[in-house]
Amino acid sequence: MSLQPEVLALVLVAAVLHAGWNACIKIGGDRLVTLAIVNGVGAVLSLVALPFLGLPASGSWPYLAASVAIHTAYYFFLIQQYRVGDLSHVYPLARGLSPLLIAASAAFFAGELLPPLAWMGVVIASVGIISLAFEKGPPWRNDPGPVLYAAGTALCIASYSVVDGLGVRLAGGTFAYIAWLFFLDGIPIAVFAYVARRHQVRTVLKAEAVKGLVGGALQMMAYGTVIWAMSVTAMAAVSTLRETSVIFAAIIGAFVLGERFGARRIVAAVLVACGVIVLNVAR
Repeated sequence: MSLQPEVLALVLVAAVLHAGWNACIKIGGDRLVTLAIVNGVGAVLSLVALPFLGLPASGSWPYLAASVAIHTAYYFFLIQQYRVGDLSHVYPLARGLSPLLIAASAAFFAGELLPPLAWMGVVIASVGIISLAFEKGPPWRNDPGPVLYAAGTALCIASYSVVDGLGVRLAGGTFAYIAWLFFLDGIPIAVFAYVARRHQVRTVLKAEAVKGLVGGALQMMAYGTVIWAMSVTAMAAVSTLRETSVIFAAIIGAFVLGERFGARRIVAAVLVACGVIVLNVAR
């Protein structure tokens, strides 16, 4: 189960990049438009690359279609969870549940059976991430909505991760699959955002353009790296490493956004690090 050093390093870099583009969404005044710009940047960059990469193998096309559909549902849950819940509650809850769901789904659909020690690593890391959701009290409080939307987000993350992990292995060309996914994925949210903000597109675009452009570049590099990693190693291991982005997001929040990095976040970071170490040494 031990990951190759270059895979481990690249996925950890992807986690930092993931935290970065989520920070762009967090500070965006209009999260829908910022998210649409983020995805639009990926679509445009991919469109430039498509003529040089060609089509992925036909066996991967159903996975591409399914991934785009699931990603679209994911964006709905993402926006809704931020609308009804505090970022500090819903984000770690969604990201902490997803490695457990991915590990179970990968075992069922891809036959990737983790040894007991690796499962322990996934659980430890997930508990560390989820613990951040309780930093300001129980995430459900008097309203189950934030928890339900966060759970929906986690289910979507697990679903598109497993679908992309299987699809890229059938594509015949990893980068062709990645490029087509980013191109197709940028269309639905852009159309929806244009319809929803059609009377104020120019004003909102001007306000959110820089954050969206930066976030788009970070998102493409982050998830593109994750898809590549899932083509060469176990999906659950990649997912658990990717969700260390929550810890990096907390660090960014502390040093860039002026948020407090207290004892609970330190404990959570230690748990996540311990989980990653256990996962990486498991055989």
